Amino acid sequence: MKINGNTIKPGMVLQVNGGLWVVTKASHVKPGKGGAFANVEAKNLETGNKLNERFRSEDKVERVTLEQKDFSYLFDNGDSLVFMDDATYEQIELQKDWVGDDRIPYLQEGMKVVIEMHEERPIGLSLPDQVNLEVVETEPTVKGQTASSSYKPAIANNGVRIMIPPYMGVGEKIVVDTTTGEYVRRAD
Repeated sequence: MKINGNTIKPGMVLQVNGGLWVVTKASHVKPGKGGAFANVEAKNLETGNKLNERFRSEDKVERVTLEQKDFSYLFDNGDSLVFMDDATYEQIELQKDWVGDDRIPYLQEGMKVVIEMHEERPIGLSLPDQVNLEVVETEPTVKGQTASSSYKPAIANNGVRIMIPPYMGVGEKIVVDTTTGEYVRRAD
């Protein structure tokens, strides 16, 4: 769908120069002389490159809507990861480097994820905000130690290093934020 350059807002996905760009900043300028325009900063969804572009109000820009589909993570297949579409039961393989080393450890069998698609091509992947993990290695709990602002290092069952409260030990079930990798609370 074509939109005017003066209606561009942050969060929109645009097709510019053959690539898909998500708008990170948009400022609208009305100079004293000449027509209004929008200064737009955008990030390429595939390469991560940045774009600074000026669109006049009469310029037409292609706005893209991404389809969000629910998938379940199935298994690791060497260099790729296999996901299943929850609606059609079709399986797709995504390269590990595309998914990202920071997100792979949080994937668990059967986990529900959202994959954004454009013309049946995956563009982005969203994990749940939090996951349950188990502490497999940490320093022993010291008697008399109370909950304080000091945390101790631990390793979760997915291999990720995390800081946990000093009173927790091996075998504890914890909730971890997938975006920051930080301890949130004890799991129920």
